[in-house]
Amino acid sequence: MTSSGQASANPEPVERLIEEFAKMPGIGRRSAERMAYHVLKSLPEEAARLSKAIDDVKRNVSYCEVCYNLTDVNPCRICSNPNRDGSLVLVVEQPKDLTSLEQTGMFGGVYHVLTGRLDPLGGVEPNHLTIQQLLARIDEPQRNSRGVPIREVILGTNPNLEGDSTALYLSDQLSKRGIKITRLARGLPTGSQLEYASKAVLADAIQGRQAVD
Repeated sequence: MTSSGQASANPEPVERLIEEFAKMPGIGRRSAERMAYHVLKSLPEEAARLSKAIDDVKRNVSYCEVCYNLTDVNPCRICSNPNRDGSLVLVVEQPKDLTSLEQTGMFGGVYHVLTGRLDPLGGVEPNHLTIQQLLARIDEPQRNSRGVPIREVILGTNPNLEGDSTALYLSDQLSKRGIKITRLARGLPTGSQLEYASKAVLADAIQGRQAVD
């Protein structure tokens, strides 16, 4: 049966696959059908590789115990890299923001992923994010990357209403701890998302970061 209650012309296993694909963000019924038929027409070994990749992601990928980025080793490769400046922490909302910033090649510090942003209307409060874990990294250096004390936190939340509210809350919490607080420069268009910004814009935002008063 389809979601409309009508009988489907597809075999039941194909219909189930279409329905699972259609649950993905941004994937409508037509796109889900194309994906399902692609899998159906692919060689058995290709379908098996896709299945194994999905299984491996669910089994082997988790949050880094230090920064909460997605990783298959703990701590993640950025946190454990001796060539990264563990005293400089760039706070972002999601792992995809971290990925975008890393692609610039302009940041040599480490990160902290909030796994979201404050949104009271949506029911997202400070305790739903990894804010306390960030503060613990500052208060207890042994919990930071390679046990290095943090000297500067860069606020890299998205330049929109929720991101600004999150940055304001973080700034208030961090200011009590006597460390330097900066924010990515506003070359980023207001209302935009880090993941959609170009490498050049992100690189300028890192280099031109500004102190938070």
